[in-house]
Amino acid sequence: MLDKDETVLYVAMTRGNSVWRLPLMEDGGVSKAGLFVQLSGGLAGPDGLALDEDDRLFVAHVGNGTVWVFTRFGEPVYRVRSCAGIETTNVAFGGNDGKKLFIVESGTGSILEADLDVAGKGMYSHST
Repeated sequence: MLDKDETVLYVAMTRGNSVWRLPLMEDGGVSKAGLFVQLSGGLAGPDGLALDEDDRLFVAHVGNGTVWVFTRFGEPVYRVRSCAGIETTNVAFGGNDGKKLFIVESGTGSILEADLDVAGKGMYSHST
């Protein structure tokens, strides 16, 4: 998942229960790859990622029934807990104003919704 300015790539490391941050160089290379957040608990680790317009990173934590939200500095902002099960595997923004977070809970096959205060980051596929 690229940040808002497309200068940083976030990668979910499911088995390592962490998210890595990879700054992108102008030549397309990567510089100073490192740990963005180290999660704990759960039966697995982070899977799906999404960003909002404030550059907050949304992390679906499999086996924890949670979507964590972090600032661009890795500070936790809040936690969205699943009401359906613990296998939260993916997240995406949608709705008319882009402020609805859709959460996939794969254990039950549910698509959960959470209304948020900030819209999701626009994706290339959404441009005209």
